[in-house]
Amino acid sequence: VQLVETGGGLVQSGGSLRLSCIASGFTFSSSAMSWVRQAPGKERELVAKIFIGGNTNYADSVKGRFTISRDNAKQTLYLQMNSLKPEDTAVYFCSALGFRGQGTQVTVSA
Repeated sequence: VQLVETGGGLVQSGGSLRLSCIASGFTFSSSAMSWVRQAPGKERELVAKIFIGGNTNYADSVKGRFTISRDNAKQTLYLQMNSLKPEDTAVYFCSALGFRGQGTQVTVSA
C-alpha cells in the first residue's frame, strides 16, 4: 500500500486548499478512504471519510467547509478545504486499510 499526499501549504484564514492523495498497491475502488489530521499537542482527528458507494462522513469541526471526494479511475482521493481557520493547521494524512501516507502540512495564518 502506498499513499502520497500533496497540496498542502500556507494560506490565510478564509482561504482554500485542495489536498490530493494518489493511492497504489491495493484495490482503490473497493476501499473506504479517509483524511485524518494531527496538530501539535492534539489527538489525531478523523476529518472525513468516503465509502465505496460514495457516502461520506465529516467531523463536526469541518462540516460545511470541507468536501471529500474520490476518482476511482485515477486512484486519487481529494479533500477540498474552504473557509480555512487557524485551528485547521495540522499535518493531513490520507488513510486506507490501516495505512497512511507521509502527510502534507497545512498552515492557516490568522
